[in-house]
Amino acid sequence: MDDALRAYGAGHADGLTGAADEGRLADPDYRTGLSDGQLAKFEDELVAAIKRALGGDPR
Repeated sequence: MDDALRAYGAGHADGLTGAADEGRLADPDYRTGLSDGQLAKFEDELVAAIKRALGGDPR
């Protein structure tokens, strides 16, 4: 279980940075974390863009 959580966490962190570890893509836990990290990054950028469009602070 710990290995799965570490793989997910590494994937999530890589997803947030936008850089996948090609050597770990065979691990389904890593891929799940990667997808979740990419989604979280997209959501953060979308919210910031909406705030900028409305004239608010983008943070």
